[in-house]
Amino acid sequence: MTSGFIKELLQKAGKAMISTIYENLQRLKETVAQTLLRLGRKDEVTIVAVTKTVPPERINEAIDVGIRIIGENRVQEAIEKYGKVKEGVQWHMVGHLQRNKVKHALGIFQMIQSIDKVETALEIEKRATSPVDILIEINSSGEETKSGINPDRLFYLVDELQKLKMVSIKGLMTIGPLTDDVRAIRKAFQITKNKYDELVRNYTHLDLRYLSMGMSADYQIAIEEGSNMIRIGTAIFGERRV
Repeated sequence: MTSGFIKELLQKAGKAMISTIYENLQRLKETVAQTLLRLGRKDEVTIVAVTKTVPPERINEAIDVGIRIIGENRVQEAIEKYGKVKEGVQWHMVGHLQRNKVKHALGIFQMIQSIDKVETALEIEKRATSPVDILIEINSSGEETKSGINPDRLFYLVDELQKLKMVSIKGLMTIGPLTDDVRAIRKAFQITKNKYDELVRNYTHLDLRYLSMGMSADYQIAIEEGSNMIRIGTAIFGERRV
């Protein structure tokens, strides 16, 4: 088998992989658009491509076909990928951020979607050289294994974060419960949407743009309940590599 033939096979395989990501993304966008149309919503939904365990080559393929925001769950994994991923995209931290990882996170991420403690925000305040966009994570399902602040404590946290110069609150984030019970999922999203609406009403001076709810398994429900930012991994890249 000639090297030229092998090269051609590799090129075809690469194109097929790009096509798969492209087709997945187009399918996702179409579903989002149809959902918004059905709801009579005129706004847009921002897609964050979650790249946990996805290698840089596939992330770059997603960028080539239109992805502009990528989300990572772990700082260490982001560090390993950062120099290998194409420029021109935003990086969002969508997993729990430990205080001892803040210094490294600030060198990579334009938004931290998972702030739920004053202590983490204080570490950002200490180390940031310019304001950092953050979303406050709500534990809307009540699951003890999940991060996020209790909804009843939201406004206490907001009041504390407002005192900081390097933390810019842009909205809320939540993770739906891991269940097939649509009613439970919907309820969790409704709790977060209600808190977001209350936040917008009471803190008119804040630039509250984003309600980040919904992942591959439940993003349509999230959009139905008011989400304008979804965090999608499997529906773009396929099943996650363990």
